[in-house]
Amino acid sequence: MNRFLAAILALCLAATGAAAWAGRAVPPGEIAAAALPVEARATLAQIKAGGPFAYAKDGSVFGNREKLLPPRSRGYYREYTVKTPGERGRGARRIVAGSGDSGDARSSGEYYYSDDHYNSFRRIRE
Repeated sequence: MNRFLAAILALCLAATGAAAWAGRAVPPGEIAAAALPVEARATLAQIKAGGPFAYAKDGSVFGNREKLLPPRSRGYYREYTVKTPGERGRGARRIVAGSGDSGDARSSGEYYYSDDHYNSFRRIRE
């Protein structure tokens, strides 16, 4: 295939990807709050209310050792357990809340969801 046809094909693929993206509610790497599991929506509501929380570790500092979230100073992020049906312990699901400009996870609007124990995160969009 000559370079001209390859360039046209690349442009068509890029345009198709952009068109497919245009119809989505949230960008890749994000999740709409309404699309979260019901347990995650409940945890998000508890964070915003300031508790009460079911687990002693809820609200503890999340160190971001995986470096998957934007870099911030220690103490900026807090972790909260999302109950997993059928799990006896805390399970793998979490919401990590940033302090944001407000300095308060309850009102920061900066929330991330992980359903694989911090191996990946999606920003929650409300």
